[in-house]
Amino acid sequence: MNWYLDVLKQYAIFSGRARRKEYWYFILFNLIISIVLAAIDGAMGSYSAGTGMGLLGSVYTLAILLPGIGVSIRRLHDTGRSGWWMLVGFVPLIGVLVLLVFMAQDSKPGQNQYGANPKGVTA
Repeated sequence: MNWYLDVLKQYAIFSGRARRKEYWYFILFNLIISIVLAAIDGAMGSYSAGTGMGLLGSVYTLAILLPGIGVSIRRLHDTGRSGWWMLVGFVPLIGVLVLLVFMAQDSKPGQNQYGANPKGVTA
């Protein structure tokens, strides 16, 4: 839970590096919270089949958008890539797969142009 809260505390920080653990725990907690909110939206009757979301899910998605972009950019920085690589996600299917591979890669050892390795490993 601390990994999730740490990302929320750094919601508008797009510089630096983020470990795999930080990124994937953030994704995991987002998935769990989204499922719970979808169930609540369905029970309340605020779920819209047209949008695929309910009122609570929509508000949560908007609230978490900026922290999600921030941690994704920091994760790309940790692998030695620019945050502009996020734009490859707009390429249908292949872009998402490329980003998935980038996000799953290990950190570049030592310091890079985006800062020190958050693991503290030097090579």
